[in-house]
Amino acid sequence: MNRLAGVTSPYLLQHADNPVDWWPWSPEAFEEARRRDVPVLLSVGYASCHWCHVMAHESFEDDATAAYMNEHFVSVKVDREERPDVDAVYMEAVQAATGHGGWPMTVFLTADGEPFYFGTYFPPEARHGSPSFRQVLEGVAAAWKDRRDEVAEVAGRIVADLAGRSLVHGGDGVPGESEVAQALLGLTREYDEQHGGFGGAPKFPPSMAVEFLLRHYARTGSEGALQMAADTCAAMARGGIYDQLGGGFARYSVDREWIVPHFEKMLYDNALLCRVYAHLWRATGSDEARRIALETADFMVRELRTAEGGFASALDADSEDADGRHVEGAYYVWTPAQLREVLGEDDAAFAAAYYGVTEDGTFEEGASVLRLPGDAGPVDADRVADVSARLLAAREQRPRPGRDDKVVAAWNGLAIAALAETGAYFDRPDLVERATEAADLLVRVHLGEVARLTRTSKDGRAGVNAGVLEDYGDVAEGFLALAAVTGEGAWLEFAGFLLDIVLEQFTGEGGQLYDTAHDAEQLIRRPQDPTDSATPSGWTAAAGALLSYAAYTGSEPHRTAAEGALGVVKALGPRVPRFVGWGLAVAEALLDGPREVAVAGPVGGELHRTALLGRAPGAVVAAGEGPGAGAEFPLLVDRPLVGGQPTAYVCRHFVCSAPTTNAGELAAALAGPAGG
Repeated sequence: MNRLAGVTSPYLLQHADNPVDWWPWSPEAFEEARRRDVPVLLSVGYASCHWCHVMAHESFEDDATAAYMNEHFVSVKVDREERPDVDAVYMEAVQAATGHGGWPMTVFLTADGEPFYFGTYFPPEARHGSPSFRQVLEGVAAAWKDRRDEVAEVAGRIVADLAGRSLVHGGDGVPGESEVAQALLGLTREYDEQHGGFGGAPKFPPSMAVEFLLRHYARTGSEGALQMAADTCAAMARGGIYDQLGGGFARYSVDREWIVPHFEKMLYDNALLCRVYAHLWRATGSDEARRIALETADFMVRELRTAEGGFASALDADSEDADGRHVEGAYYVWTPAQLREVLGEDDAAFAAAYYGVTEDGTFEEGASVLRLPGDAGPVDADRVADVSARLLAAREQRPRPGRDDKVVAAWNGLAIAALAETGAYFDRPDLVERATEAADLLVRVHLGEVARLTRTSKDGRAGVNAGVLEDYGDVAEGFLALAAVTGEGAWLEFAGFLLDIVLEQFTGEGGQLYDTAHDAEQLIRRPQDPTDSATPSGWTAAAGALLSYAAYTGSEPHRTAAEGALGVVKALGPRVPRFVGWGLAVAEALLDGPREVAVAGPVGGELHRTALLGRAPGAVVAAGEGPGAGAEFPLLVDRPLVGGQPTAYVCRHFVCSAPTTNAGELAAALAGPAGG
């Protein structure tokens, strides 16, 4: 047992029994490296990472390799999901030096944290032009011993290069019609008309870009934007990236056609996609979008919800196959023989045609990923339901993928927003309850007594790592969505508390934002990335929450901060729209107002539901009745009933439409381009 015993990270705990003398990231580890005059070997990964498991088995569980590491290095293991700041800083260095990055990430550092040699996965034997891990270890140890001046020069040059990377964020002004139009054109150029989505393989779910397209359609009526969004969602829903039996999305597709996924299932992907499909249904009424939103919500609750009411981070890609081997996708894939074993000849043939299971297979060793190829013709819906239920029951008997049980604040914020809205749209109060319970956990455990967000928790115990900007932005976003759905102003208050910390601790000059707080641990560079990766960047997540909070409260400082932060979208939107999709979605809300909807009437009543279903980009909704409603939501102050009837007020840019008691009039007011 090494120094990783007792930590909260499931990823680190996976390495607690390695013969490697691992340290967690800590000042003490670097002090030990300085005392012993050896380099630091930094290994970064996460619990559901397939190649992290492979490298661990091949190298970190090998006694001879571990002995060499222990003799020549201080080895530090980092969970990138617990320390995204450490990951971001050193990943930037890896990408700058090698042109690519990924996990596991392997970086060799001086005792001052300065990197001088990089890589990702290293095999146990040299192959495909890559040195073996042992060759790398021996080469670095030799360089440290015999060419220390060269090592110091390389490290100094890399740190200077990183420090010189200033962020250009568009100067004055917010993104306008011109930048949004250029971004839309850029997405159109990268759009895959044949298979949906953007770019080639591997193909990731473009959740944030689709949100932008849906908001752009709502604001302008652009049918082209809606078509790209709808066709992409349809392709993913019918592909192997979507679990056709159990619901939920895998991390990405290894091919352009969405057929074969990388099988890990992440909370953040499913939260974002659940919300995307709910919003697509809101825009189009699509039955498929409704089904996928609800199945994805149910997957999150069934498979990822923890005993404390939060949501776990991920399910592994790997599990045991019938021969006891730990392999990727074993839980999910099927051969024709396996179908026959469960269903019998006739139903197996039907299922094979419906789900695209072939004798050759679409995956490895003759197995197929279930998908809906669409060439089976009209089908019997009752027979599909029966076959699917029997296959799912049989799959439940297989060894299950491992689950990363840590609760990440940011990703739970995304889940809260998705479940609250999906529950409201489809009359599923149980989903709203699950969202509320997750929000309660974040307040109780992640805020706790310190009044600052903690990044993670496990088993109801807060971790030691401070929340980063995406935690504050995404949790505030979730709380604001919950406030809109439940009519409980406490969630608006909690969101404001978090966003005040963003203003105080994460905001620099000219509206730029930083990923870590002013008083956070100082790394070799303060991370600052406004581009989306698998989730909205902290920068644009905070901008969106600041804008919504300002619309709810009339707070000028929050509105000003949101506009300042959006300068980066003005700069990046026309150039890299795929990687600033959430920023473009926030820009659409800004261009629309956003509209403020106050419903003086019962929470869950017809006007409130109509307001929530309004498509106006980023519209905020407050509902409540009685003399105390204004205390909960500033928007409800001086909003009386008209003729004793529940009444809706719609305002934008300090101008209000005439109040209405008619749900149809309210729907019309929120359906089209804003006037004035």
